[in-house]
Amino acid sequence: MGLEFRTAGESHGKGILVYLSGFPAGMDIDVAFIEGELSRRRKGFGVSPRMDLEEDRVEVLSGLRFGKTLGSPLVFWVRNREYEKWQPLMDPVGEKPEGYEPVTVPRPGHADLGGMVKYRFDDIRNVIERASARETVGRCIAGAVAKLFLRHFGVRVGGFVESIGGVRVEVEDRPFEEMVERALLSPLAAPDKEEEMKRRIAEAIDSGDTLGGTFIVVAFHVVPGLGSYVELEKRLDSRLAFYLMGIPGIKGVEIGAGFLGAMLPGSRFHDEIWYDRGRTPFPFYRRTNRSGGVEGGVSTGEAIWARCAMKPIPTLRQGLHSVDVVSKEDVVARYERSDVCAVPRALVVGEAMLSWVLACAYEEKFGGDTLEETVGRFREYCAYLESL
Repeated sequence: MGLEFRTAGESHGKGILVYLSGFPAGMDIDVAFIEGELSRRRKGFGVSPRMDLEEDRVEVLSGLRFGKTLGSPLVFWVRNREYEKWQPLMDPVGEKPEGYEPVTVPRPGHADLGGMVKYRFDDIRNVIERASARETVGRCIAGAVAKLFLRHFGVRVGGFVESIGGVRVEVEDRPFEEMVERALLSPLAAPDKEEEMKRRIAEAIDSGDTLGGTFIVVAFHVVPGLGSYVELEKRLDSRLAFYLMGIPGIKGVEIGAGFLGAMLPGSRFHDEIWYDRGRTPFPFYRRTNRSGGVEGGVSTGEAIWARCAMKPIPTLRQGLHSVDVVSKEDVVARYERSDVCAVPRALVVGEAMLSWVLACAYEEKFGGDTLEETVGRFREYCAYLESL
């Protein structure tokens, strides 16, 4: 059945549960690395004070013995440190506390109104708790495990913030490897223009507003032939778009320079093919990579990269116009503690989802019951590529 992950939990509930299945037996799982990825998700200039409270510690409930996978489902648990404070309002089996007032004002830009109508709730709190980006803790854990799996095939995944609030880093003709390395040293995960971005965020803080932006995620050293053109659900670009678009706040995804291709003639967009017998493991290569490393749903052997556009955070301190669903009166939407700019945090989730898609693709092509089998099949494939 391949790799699969599921998450459960609410923003102010007991915690976030993550279920992973399909990984081969014998794979080392570095919990410290997973917690490091969660730490990256919490940080950044312009984040909510809540991030100082969410010191995410990962507990392994099943699927490991002495640090190695057993081939059975992996289950991870991250406790919510604030649950004790929220327990009266979020008790799974208790009664509503006396005097509790349900949330009846939907916030523009959130799932509040649509979710309330869909499930016929009379308390929008039921929507807020699951629709919260806190759930991405689970996705980051899945992505971290995927990164650990991809290490066995020499794949490295990274990314960087390209723009915030209209301040944009020039990325054309600059090597992504350099951009990713520079981003690791920045609180905003930006390779340059960090001070300009900080000023723009500070202005938004002062005015009670929020900012969005764009980020790029990239995977290096990916072999050609992953994914497929034969079925829609097997296309690598379809999967990338699905998982990246599913990140909270993401409103646009392009694989490679996709939208640029809508404006250029084919002679200036498509990546021409060259051959060098000395290149390993694949002697065919491109001097450009506008396709983002995917053509026809199949990896080309070049770096796979995608750009994601994140909308401004919809929870504003100054509030937006809304309507009370009970009284039908015009009101200002309530403010819940939130980020002013979450683009650097969304980047980490984007890396996780790119890693997950590629881990699925590698497992499908080379998978076995044990890591040794999987790596052995991968090496046989590399030998085939070198012979071309």
